[in-house]
Amino acid sequence: MKKIILVIMVGMLVFSLAGCGKSETENRGEIADVNENTTRQETAGTVLDAELESSATGESETESAVAGGSNVLVVYFSWSGNTENVANAIVNQTGADVFEIVPEEAYTIDYNALLDIATQEKESGARPAIAGSIEDIAQYDIIYVGYPNWWSDMPMILYTFFDSYDLSGKMIAPFCTSGGSGLSNTVNSIRELEPDADVLEGLHIGSSSASDPENMVSDWLGRLGLVE
Repeated sequence: MKKIILVIMVGMLVFSLAGCGKSETENRGEIADVNENTTRQETAGTVLDAELESSATGESETESAVAGGSNVLVVYFSWSGNTENVANAIVNQTGADVFEIVPEEAYTIDYNALLDIATQEKESGARPAIAGSIEDIAQYDIIYVGYPNWWSDMPMILYTFFDSYDLSGKMIAPFCTSGGSGLSNTVNSIRELEPDADVLEGLHIGSSSASDPENMVSDWLGRLGLVE
């Protein structure tokens, strides 16, 4: 009888220890998931803070790249990062210098508030100031100009850019990102702003494709005959 009771007690002890071990493993897994999510959130927050700081101070790492001696330049304004992705793809495939249009007064990161601001700027014909400048734009023969489509138009800060530089005799290749509005009438607007420039066929890339634009950029550059 004592042996039977002893066997039962040992069995209960083993079962209890196995259960504790399983629970501890599961808990460790949950903690790992939480830590991973927290790390991702902190990383995303750090990147966002850096972008906001860059826009707020008018500083841009790409601005200093406009001194490489290339005859090709990519100029772009990007709010969400989509246009920046396309600009980087063009730089990768052409070896162009790059200048990011950064507003002196940073735009809000709130989408709904931005819609109101974009409407007000368009209705008033605003010319938001650009932080920084291109020192020697005369050295460039081909200029790619990128922007998001805001209310079927370029953001008004692009008008500031075209007002600031004489692009006569240069080839201008516009590229645009949007949710579905396409290029709208922006290519014709650029032709009106720069009547003595050769404004080429524009490229539109939808927001859903902007994260991986390499193939679309390659096809476009090939049609324009700007890459071998």
